[in-house]
Amino acid sequence: MNAAGIRMPAWAAALSGLVAGAVALGVAQIVAGLIDPGAAPVVAVGGAMVDATPAGLKEWAIRTFGSNDKPVLLGGIVVVLALIAAGLGLLARRRTAYGTLGLALFGLVGAAAALSRPDAGVVHVLPSIAGAAAAAWTLSRLMRRAMGGDEEEYVAASRAASRATGRAADQATGATVLAAHAPAGPSSGERTRAATVGEERPALPPVMRAGGGPGTGSGSALYTFDRRRLLTGAAAGVAVAGVAGLGGRLLSGSKDAELARRGVAKMLPRAARPAAPIPAGADLRIPGLTPFVTPNAEFYRVDTALVVPSVDPARWTLKIHGLVDRPVELTFADLLKRPLTEADVTLTCVSNEVGGPYAGNARWLGARLADVLREAGVRREADMLLSVSDDGWTCGTPVDVVMDGRDALLAVAMNGEVLPEAHGFPVRQVVPGLYGYVSATKWVTEIRATRFDQEEGYWTPRGWAPRGPIKTQSRIDLPHDGDKVTTGRTTVAGVAWAQHRGVDAVEVGVDGGAWRQARLADVPGLDTWRQWSLDLDLTPGRHTISVRATDATGYTQTADELPPAPDGATGYHTITVTAR
Repeated sequence: MNAAGIRMPAWAAALSGLVAGAVALGVAQIVAGLIDPGAAPVVAVGGAMVDATPAGLKEWAIRTFGSNDKPVLLGGIVVVLALIAAGLGLLARRRTAYGTLGLALFGLVGAAAALSRPDAGVVHVLPSIAGAAAAAWTLSRLMRRAMGGDEEEYVAASRAASRATGRAADQATGATVLAAHAPAGPSSGERTRAATVGEERPALPPVMRAGGGPGTGSGSALYTFDRRRLLTGAAAGVAVAGVAGLGGRLLSGSKDAELARRGVAKMLPRAARPAAPIPAGADLRIPGLTPFVTPNAEFYRVDTALVVPSVDPARWTLKIHGLVDRPVELTFADLLKRPLTEADVTLTCVSNEVGGPYAGNARWLGARLADVLREAGVRREADMLLSVSDDGWTCGTPVDVVMDGRDALLAVAMNGEVLPEAHGFPVRQVVPGLYGYVSATKWVTEIRATRFDQEEGYWTPRGWAPRGPIKTQSRIDLPHDGDKVTTGRTTVAGVAWAQHRGVDAVEVGVDGGAWRQARLADVPGLDTWRQWSLDLDLTPGRHTISVRATDATGYTQTADELPPAPDGATGYHTITVTAR
């Protein structure tokens, strides 16, 4: 509302707030691109929300949205911010300062969230502060454009109009007094001149021209709502937001990281210890069955990084310290000079429900972690390796597991290609037999030898077990739950895993009857999943099909159903089909 009491339409105020919010995000994005993409307010707030979210809610998000959980979270934050921005625009109808104060408060929230990140410094507050400042200026500017000026200008114009009106009133009063003392019976010409003088009123300023009637001064031509000026200003604001946001994305370095990956691909050495060829019978090649090797583009991704870290391999280093005799610091070039090992390893996420999709198999290439640790001289009292990601995420890995001879790697390649950015480029950990939350640190930059009774990884204080050996599991890939199948011969197939123990048997049960042995595919070693299949003769009607696996230690999956938290789900994967 301006000084004349004229209020901007609600839709226009909400639009002004939305545009101001968009400018805030765009400016913050480009500043974050110069500093750290993770410092952008949406990402920082999202990261803080991930950290504060209870384990049960995280499980629900992963189960419901899968690998799209991060876009859903960021999209939800943007929607909430849009609603808040529109609300601040409506608040600014009463007084622009109220809206700008609200924007400043949200800038402080973004700055606080950025500072809460593990790798944050003082400069990480700049994107939120710059965004809030740009939004406040934009909101004020749009309000001025829509209403023709700001309140100070209006008050000044109103005072000038009042002074002009006062002078006119004084002149009119003087004319009346003169007329009262004039001789009676003026001539016709004198009456005409008097009438003319009485009509010569001073012109009112534009602010007083329109409104509640001629000469009343109750309206404001300069300060009435101007739709065209608002919309052109809003369009300019949206353009600024879009250009700034695009600039921020370009500055974030994703293009540079892809160029760096291509450069690494040209110098990636061959394995000094190549893996044996994958057996011809490892993939049963049944349509609908998960392939033995998971393509990189289809490999599951579960992590806390809302923005994939962009790490320059030329500047990357790995620091190994803590309870060691000789701290070690390796560059990427140092790592590539070491003898590299190939290994086929299936990774599994602890958040995986029974029958869930968060498992994938790949051929990894990297330096053996145990060899590097021996050079550092890990002390006997150390029982945990606390690894740290470039984005500050941590996990605790048992020392004895890494040192027992399995192919625990500092991996640089995946399925014959340089690691994709989303899967840890330039270097990540791969440890067979452990769930990813205690082993598979992506973008790893630090490993500290310590103790489980002294430090914790990221997920441990959030309700997950400190040690996470992978549980023996099996899954039905086809048919799918609820499918209609042909009466008679039906092929049931899937995968089973028991990393670093190996799968010895898979059995299928129908309608609670006797278990039947499934045919097993070949495997190159103990650390991968194993395909299985079985042909069933189904009679017409509904049937329940279950699967269970037995590992090489003789352990058979339990039927007891438990959720993923705190150390992995258990139970039989069961589906229902209808034979016709």
